[in-house]
Amino acid sequence: MSDMAASPLCLLAFDVGARRIGVAVGNTLSRSARAIAMVAATDQGPDWSAVAALVREWRPDRLIVGEPLTLDGEAQLATHLARRFAREAGERFALPVDLVDERSSSREADRRFAESRRNGQARRRDARALDAVAAQVILERWFGEPSLPSP
Repeated sequence: MSDMAASPLCLLAFDVGARRIGVAVGNTLSRSARAIAMVAATDQGPDWSAVAALVREWRPDRLIVGEPLTLDGEAQLATHLARRFAREAGERFALPVDLVDERSSSREADRRFAESRRNGQARRRDARALDAVAAQVILERWFGEPSLPSP
């Protein structure tokens, strides 16, 4: 862990869905994450130009992708979509990619969003903002992993 303090990593995290991909950014120095964007996706795949723009802007050292498993830990259709995104993003941007179990991340994002509404920080439930908050939750889970990878 001492290497992490000396060389903080910038990370981009993705919550991959069939129509939208939530994006969050964070770093290993502060071990914090924040929701930043939503990228559109279609049957042909994600809007790679929008993903590339985020990669250029944030210049991450590593990508984190949520892996949506069933409650039993099994793969499902969404799991294959996320894994394909992770593989292609790693190849396109020549960056290491980690998959993180994202079970219940959407539920946690929903809870946080409802809380922000109660506090007057958000006006209404916005699916785009919710996807980005889910990516934030995924990145926070990565920070909680027992051993973070070294740069």
